[in-house]
Amino acid sequence: MKVSPRTVFIRFMLFTAVLVALIGSATTASAQIRISVAFGPPALPVYEQPLCPGEGYIWVPGYWAWDNDFDDYYWVPGTWVLAPEVGFLWTPPYWAWVDGSWLFYDGYWGPQVGFYGGINYGFGYFGYGFVGGRWDHDRFFYNRAVTNVNVVNIHNVYEERVTNVTVNRVSYNGGPGGISARPRPQDEAAMRERHMGPVAAQTQQWQAARGNPELRASSNRGRPPVAATERAGEFRGNVVAAREAGGAYNPPANRGGGQRGGSDRGGKPIHARDLPGFDRSSPHTGDSKRDQKYQQQQDKLFQKQEQERQRLQQQQERDHQQMTQRNADESRKQQMEQQHQRQTEQMQQKQQQQQQRLRQKYEPPPKRDRN
Repeated sequence: MKVSPRTVFIRFMLFTAVLVALIGSATTASAQIRISVAFGPPALPVYEQPLCPGEGYIWVPGYWAWDNDFDDYYWVPGTWVLAPEVGFLWTPPYWAWVDGSWLFYDGYWGPQVGFYGGINYGFGYFGYGFVGGRWDHDRFFYNRAVTNVNVVNIHNVYEERVTNVTVNRVSYNGGPGGISARPRPQDEAAMRERHMGPVAAQTQQWQAARGNPELRASSNRGRPPVAATERAGEFRGNVVAAREAGGAYNPPANRGGGQRGGSDRGGKPIHARDLPGFDRSSPHTGDSKRDQKYQQQQDKLFQKQEQERQRLQQQQERDHQQMTQRNADESRKQQMEQQHQRQTEQMQQKQQQQQQRLRQKYEPPPKRDRN
């Protein structure tokens, strides 16, 4: 069969576009979120680690995030999360005082644990690296000395004692009273390796935390009622409350609004990762087969929409990385954020319309008046 030059060219361009997308998505870097806040985050609360739910789960420690709508920090509980790839480990996020403002460095997955501000999150994250477990080929082995695992159900364990002297529970790097740690050469090397941002389960965890008023620092005074969960997004049942606050929490009376650049952790969605979770409500038609078919179509739609969100999130994170590498000025950054917000709002509107059309298709017909 003879193929025209035009067909060859189109196939080549499609192949190139796919290749570029794959390469770009495999090199996602951690986002930096600049937030002008007059005070640093509270100390890390004291809490116990919930039991590991099964093999392959890796501990993701809790952290304080900022909600610009309420001018307040809120606690994102620690939880167990399945690694997105064999051999990947989690580098936790952290706060740092840089050039007169607070900078939030988001966490990421990668082959090595990178720099997380020297913050002692506990449970294997003692300031540098991770000693809570390690990969051996395609299996993750847990260090019983620092992680809570049930050896009856999980047999891939070992025990390696770690000397961990916690001087304080400061949750930020630099600034007044902050941790003075700096990245080591191996930490900087890890930051240059292939990364993946937080997975869907982690996004679900902080979205649920942001919507819970009890997790705001102004409410719990640094002692959140849900400090850790066994599974992401499940804030009832197997949850762990903080035993005590990590230190006194005295925010200024006039906290002031946070002006942010980069990705947002509260308020109107600016980035794809800020979008709320999907509403999985059912129309309840009274026909079990019809409801089951609707549920299947809904799951299929949500899976497609989640992939769209992840693609947009990866593109937006690449934009942040490029701005950082180019040392762009605040005007360029602001333009980028405005573009990100438009992209996110357009995608959100499109997805809501798709969900509405699906619900309308399966809603029961209105009852007729017999009179």
